[in-house]
Amino acid sequence: MTALELLTVGRVGVDLYPEQSGVPLKDVQTFAKFLGGTATNVAVAAATLGHSAAVLTKVGADGFGDYVREALGGFGVDTSYVGTAAGLQTPVVFCELDPPEDPPLTFYRSPIAPDLTLIAADVPWDVMAEVPVLWVTGTGVSVEPARTTQLEMLARRVRPEPGSRRWTILDLDWREMFWPSPDEARAEYDLMLDHVTVTVGNRDEVEVAVGTRDPDEAADRLLARGVEIAFVKMGGEGVLVATPDHREVVRPHRVEVVCGLGSGDAFGGALVHGLLSGWDPVRCAEYANAAGAVVASRLACAEAMPTIDELDRMIATRGATT
Repeated sequence: MTALELLTVGRVGVDLYPEQSGVPLKDVQTFAKFLGGTATNVAVAAATLGHSAAVLTKVGADGFGDYVREALGGFGVDTSYVGTAAGLQTPVVFCELDPPEDPPLTFYRSPIAPDLTLIAADVPWDVMAEVPVLWVTGTGVSVEPARTTQLEMLARRVRPEPGSRRWTILDLDWREMFWPSPDEARAEYDLMLDHVTVTVGNRDEVEVAVGTRDPDEAADRLLARGVEIAFVKMGGEGVLVATPDHREVVRPHRVEVVCGLGSGDAFGGALVHGLLSGWDPVRCAEYANAAGAVVASRLACAEAMPTIDELDRMIATRGATT
């Protein structure tokens, strides 16, 4: 059996995408069903790029939960740590492709999503401690009991040393609807930053996490907490890659956007691929940007994740035109 390279923790669900673009949700006639959830999509993206990945999460005891397990398996993601929360339903998310660049989402995760009911007994502690890449999200600490569980995971996973080829990655994943206030979120982010080696977030997310929207200042504050690499996404301006020794903006790839959802998760999967391949942070960001662009040009998230050949071609094409 191939040794696990990536364990992601957190959100899973079923995404329902309109088959009519550019209209409000009330006018949509039909929807298409896809696998979704940030942690889930990152695992799928990494598996598509050839890595062994698993998700630590929970689904409901329903048909959508069965669908999630089958879909994950179809993408080559290990489902050993996908539990079932009795009495709860697998989350459903409705997407509104208006505008397609930043589609509004309607989450059905009440009274609590199964993935937020993770407890210590659900965690494969030996795997969590040794896996090369552990990926956690801000949403994972938005409520109990998942909050305590994820914080305990970070506390018990010894912070990898720089150059060790092991990473604990925090996807800031700020979702306003999951929190009472930004201040409460910042307090939880603050606790996690003592344990992670890589952070990924956009301007809104770093503002919640460290109190500033300025990419360079945010990177300074993240690095001061012991983070090894900070990736600050700046939309059309690219992504700032910051380490203690180097700082560079990697420009984005221009594509016609069909649906912006999932592009950040594709970024994450390609980032994991780059780290596991021993690439420097800038090269990781170049491929991650390319992965995000590919998914933005397609409908759906998990099903849209690119292969390494597709990313190689996109990188080579841009190199030939510059």
